[in-house]
Amino acid sequence: MTVPALRIAVLVPCFNEEAAVATVVSDFRKALPTAEIFVYDNNSRDRTVEVARAAGAIVRSERRQGKGHVVRRMFADVDADVYVLVDGDATYDAPSAPRMIDVLVNDHLDMVVGFRVDQSVAAYRPGHRTGNWMLTSFLSSVFGQAFKDILSGYRVFSRRFVKSFPVLSDGFEIETELSVHALELALPVMEVETPYYARPEGSFSKLNTWRDGFRILSTILKLYRSEKPLRFFTLIGVFLMLVSIGLAIPVIITYLEEGLVPRLPTAVLSMGLMIVAVLSVASGLVLDTVTRGRREIKLLSYLSQPAIGRD
Repeated sequence: MTVPALRIAVLVPCFNEEAAVATVVSDFRKALPTAEIFVYDNNSRDRTVEVARAAGAIVRSERRQGKGHVVRRMFADVDADVYVLVDGDATYDAPSAPRMIDVLVNDHLDMVVGFRVDQSVAAYRPGHRTGNWMLTSFLSSVFGQAFKDILSGYRVFSRRFVKSFPVLSDGFEIETELSVHALELALPVMEVETPYYARPEGSFSKLNTWRDGFRILSTILKLYRSEKPLRFFTLIGVFLMLVSIGLAIPVIITYLEEGLVPRLPTAVLSMGLMIVAVLSVASGLVLDTVTRGRREIKLLSYLSQPAIGRD
């Protein structure tokens, strides 16, 4: 390790991972001998807790169901200099952790994402590769910076990132929120290729391709609305203006030709849409000021934490 004095915490969220959790704990114990390994159980109905404890992990629990709730609890409870967040399904490569930490420390980064390179056809479930590409492309188009794998569950963070990150989501969309937080504050991040393996026998994915995909897409839209309100509400306002103008043109032509307004409901609808469009743009302007203030507060919270290697 580059800086052996660093306090390193490995955070492993688990739900019914009896078949995999012992392997995860053992592999990360070998890869990071000085690290503390925390397994947070999320209402497992199998022997996950017993197996994790027997493997030597520090086991805690979060009763509110959902990975976002677990990550919120982890970030609040655990004190360290470097945090390694990894799913408890034994699909991620533990020997990559020291390299990811070295990149974080040596390049003075706040997040290193494990870009998954699958080692077998079974590593990705059908539709997940396409869904990940679509969501990653959408996020890049919205926030202007390309991530190759925003849904990776393997990440290394600085203390600054963890203690200034306001976890809002409650489910698997937490990875999207982590990426957006880094983009919005322009934090230094990097992706590092890591092997990605198929789940061991007896371990099953908790993701639902369509349900969780729509939840992640919904999270991106919500974050876009809250983080870029001027652009969001201006787009809505422009759309409503175009519809209003489209409805008004025939009414105006008829009035100019005949001096009458025979389609009064259409005229009223057009006027109403134009008023709503103006209000939408005005709302975007007001909310943009609020968002800038909130972003400054988050940045100050981030800067209040010491950088890696400093007290």
